[in-house]
Amino acid sequence: MECKQQAKTYCKPAQSLFCCKMSRIFRRSLSSFKRAPQAFPIAEDSAQFAAHLNNILPSLHFPPELAQRILTHGSHKAAIHGHNGRLSFVGRRVLESYYLLFLHSVARNQNQHDYEYLSSRALNTYLLGEHVAPRWSLGRVLRWTPTVSQDVLLAHKNVKKSSAKQPADVELENALTRNPGIVRSVGLYKVMGEAVQSVMGGVYHQFGGSVAHRLFHTRILPHILLPDKAEGVPVEFHHQALTICERMGGVDGNLLVQELASNRALSELELEAVETVQPKRVA
Repeated sequence: MECKQQAKTYCKPAQSLFCCKMSRIFRRSLSSFKRAPQAFPIAEDSAQFAAHLNNILPSLHFPPELAQRILTHGSHKAAIHGHNGRLSFVGRRVLESYYLLFLHSVARNQNQHDYEYLSSRALNTYLLGEHVAPRWSLGRVLRWTPTVSQDVLLAHKNVKKSSAKQPADVELENALTRNPGIVRSVGLYKVMGEAVQSVMGGVYHQFGGSVAHRLFHTRILPHILLPDKAEGVPVEFHHQALTICERMGGVDGNLLVQELASNRALSELELEAVETVQPKRVA
């Protein structure tokens, strides 16, 4: 009996000390919960991102938060607050869907085409970065960091300057202003191509499928026709692609026009394709 009482007396100081520590920890945790929740950090230049996208697509008005996410690559230090990875993922699927629908509408009676091959040939990320991103001047505003060390950048500082460049490629040089030695091998075109995909994903998310559909046919498809090249859209589809582009208002057309016009353009094109096919003879 005395042993039990002694044990109780010995445990009381330890229990009280433990309770004091736990109460302090509990009070600190409660004080942390009472703090005001932190708002999603928005960069001061988010308005500039929105202004750039609104300038290249004047009929649309991008929210600054969305524009900042679209134009922030996952390699940038600010990507911890949000980047364009998810929008690029969505944009790739949207681009592929609209391109396959286009091929199906103009080549439905031609069984020799491999849709998977044609899609990879025309919608390659590097190809989008080389031929579409410069049209939108994405190199001026996209936030990204090359995945190479400074030593590699300095080693490439004296790249050949005598090589001929396409006029559209000049815009990509704006992305090299801070790091003059970056070349394609370190991911420039890939990052720019992912930015194109994120713009498409952002448009689909914010403005809907009809606007994204018009964006594809008027601002993307005409720039990946690439005649006399092994990549891009096959030459037999160029006429149909340009016809749809013109019927949707051209490369500078309003993207917010009702979808009725674009549906009519596609239906008329499908009728033309059907009329050119000779009916099969019944034996």
